[in-house]
Amino acid sequence: MIIGYTTGVYDLFHIGHLNLLKNAKSMCDKLIVGVTVDELVAYKGKKALIPFEDRIEIVRSCKYVDAAVPQQDMDKLSACKKLGAQVMFVGDDWYGTDKWKEYEREFAVAGIQVIYFPYTQGTSSTQIRKTLDVMREHSLEDVK
Repeated sequence: MIIGYTTGVYDLFHIGHLNLLKNAKSMCDKLIVGVTVDELVAYKGKKALIPFEDRIEIVRSCKYVDAAVPQQDMDKLSACKKLGAQVMFVGDDWYGTDKWKEYEREFAVAGIQVIYFPYTQGTSSTQIRKTLDVMREHSLEDVK
């Protein structure tokens, strides 16, 4: 049985998230998804719009996900080892970065394969958040 793992914030769940989970599930027998806890999101200098408990329930409810677990820290390798994952799935927006080149070496030593999936162009939580901010700004101007 091939166990795969991926992780993310999954704030403002969108088609890019769904594509990643669907593609990952097609390459493993069991897909486990780490959902970043609010404290870790804050540590990274951000704030999720959707609370952790809601985000993990959304991910858990996706038909491609066999299990969703809290991602408490940045140590993806330890998570894979703990969960018995042989494959780590990542969006290709991380491909070739110094951070992920180092991760690839560490994962290879542990016998865990890193697979990158294409980033869904035109869709990101950051872009959705920016659009919502612009819409709110215009709504406030309409009220004035």
